[in-house]
Amino acid sequence: MDAPAAPVPLLIACALGIEHLALRSGDRGGAGGPVTVLRTGMGPRAAERSVARLLAAPELRDAAVLATGFCAGLAPGMHPGDLVVAEETRDPDGAVTPCVGTELLVEELARAVPGRTIHTGPLTGSDHVVRGQERSDLFATGAIAVDMESAVTLHRALRSGARPVAAVRVVVDAPEHELVRIGTVRGGISAFRVLRAVLPAYYEWHRSLLLPRR
Repeated sequence: MDAPAAPVPLLIACALGIEHLALRSGDRGGAGGPVTVLRTGMGPRAAERSVARLLAAPELRDAAVLATGFCAGLAPGMHPGDLVVAEETRDPDGAVTPCVGTELLVEELARAVPGRTIHTGPLTGSDHVVRGQERSDLFATGAIAVDMESAVTLHRALRSGARPVAAVRVVVDAPEHELVRIGTVRGGISAFRVLRAVLPAYYEWHRSLLLPRR
């Protein structure tokens, strides 16, 4: 009798130390398989290098990849602590990566952090922190939020092999709530608490995939 297939691993990628701390201090129970939380470092180049290196390891070859952390909201009316579930990511070079399981993530996030506003739509990438008029210009393209790592993380993940990918971000600043430094004001603290609470939703997304080993 053949042995059962090994569970598909989950790679959760974030950029900043404070994001990594939030995820590492969150609820670690309920995972449906091996979970790796990767701190890539800040910016698209660091994210691409880190993700490519980990996905080259045999134990993570088939891993589902979820990019997460903080983001800048682009839509008027967004607030720190709101959640963004990407329907697709767009990098600055024009590559578009569709995400898997957006509706499921919305449902599970609503259970994990009840009362939080959840936005869905395109998540765009940048190689720098976006402020002021540039935020409005990106919103005019149809994107609802921006960060520096999600788009390149998911694009790099698919270049390394077919796999489910998704991106969930917590708004840390928004058009009416621009921040100077994460973690020093109320908005940063709110976003940290939300990010710490979302792991159960990520695990349910992962569990739903039911992907066999290749």
